[in-house]
Amino acid sequence: MTVVYKVTPHLRTKFKEPFGALIQGTPEETMAKMKELVESEKPPNIVSIGDVVSRNLHEHNIHPQITVIDNKFLRNKPLPETSEVAGAVYVANPQGTITEEAISAIRGALEKGAHAHIVIDGEEDLLVLVAVLYLPDNSFVIYGQPYSGIVVVKVSAEKKAKAQQFLNEMKASKS
Repeated sequence: MTVVYKVTPHLRTKFKEPFGALIQGTPEETMAKMKELVESEKPPNIVSIGDVVSRNLHEHNIHPQITVIDNKFLRNKPLPETSEVAGAVYVANPQGTITEEAISAIRGALEKGAHAHIVIDGEEDLLVLVAVLYLPDNSFVIYGQPYSGIVVVKVSAEKKAKAQQFLNEMKASKS
């Protein structure tokens, strides 16, 4: 496992702010708004990052091309595992980092173009940046905002530049 990026204390506070549009409400409310957004915008790809938001999307008939989960919510509370997903990819990505393996899993899934399920041993939150960086413009990256709702990042040149800026600040030291 090769750690490529590691969060800094400075960025940790920045990452508490939504990276995209915050849709507030209950799961039913946020999924209804999400369904309207998907129907009107017709994004070329949808990637969901996080267990609860991924399950809610699937339960409401919105099927991301890629789901990235760690079988936990709110960092440490285990979720009951769902049935085994054929072709799931299992990757190590410790808390506060982004590994080469996690980047490769997301890039590989996007290149294949088929539905992919990536299960993280560690933490998936920072992989929002990787998804934004590699998805085509107008794609959606969706993740949960605890106690508020969901965040929808519409991929654009500006969002890609911001994601790259964050990643540049997170470059892992050669220690």
